[in-house]
Amino acid sequence: MRQKRVVLITGVAGGIGSATATVFSEAGWYVVGVDRNEMDVTFDGRFIQADISNPAEIDGLIASISEKEGRLDALVNNAAMQIAKPFVETTLDEWDGIMNVNLRSVFWLSRQAYPLVKQTEGAIINVSSVHAIATSRNIAAYAATKGAMLAMTRAMALEFGEDQVRVNAILPGAVDTSMLHDGLNRGHVEGDDLQALIRGLGKKHVMGRVGRPDEIGKSILFLADNSLSSFMTGQAMVVDGGATARLSTE
Repeated sequence: MRQKRVVLITGVAGGIGSATATVFSEAGWYVVGVDRNEMDVTFDGRFIQADISNPAEIDGLIASISEKEGRLDALVNNAAMQIAKPFVETTLDEWDGIMNVNLRSVFWLSRQAYPLVKQTEGAIINVSSVHAIATSRNIAAYAATKGAMLAMTRAMALEFGEDQVRVNAILPGAVDTSMLHDGLNRGHVEGDDLQALIRGLGKKHVMGRVGRPDEIGKSILFLADNSLSSFMTGQAMVVDGGATARLSTE
């Protein structure tokens, strides 16, 4: 019997992470999900509670996968935090904290997981954001991490390509998750309650709505699966309902 492909998904307890785990599981993959928050496992695989901002916990995570699963076909660097406040009010501790979660963890986890991914000629998917290419007020620290992730994605693709390991980034736009809900207080949409805010934001999109987490999960699966995207590496795939296609002056 052919062994299932194994994917490691960070931030699996969040909206996009949870949906992505379900998408991979339904496609026949075995999921190792990681998050610092507890969750009930609803996918085919196992859950590991760990804080990936701590390099020692990343080391333990990779050791566990090496021992128990013995392979890794795809790594999805999805875990992230967001700080929604003015640039000049962002503290040094906040800056360092978001860099550690959103960027340093991607570097160290990809570095430590690479020997396993190399063995399967697998793929690494970095979950960036449209804020890497077009951003808004009061979210500078988050945008900085996502922009840096794009540059790192290209650099990783160049170095890993000789081992047939593909590295791509996905740039989600507004997706109906708790992170979006928390960030809707930046004053960029009008409304008097959460659902009104979401609808108002959706109307700003070409598709007339915000995205669903499973739509991002399916795009991540495409980038992870060598039978679907085998000649694609070093790229940034935007999945934003057309938000960045429209001129801001329109």
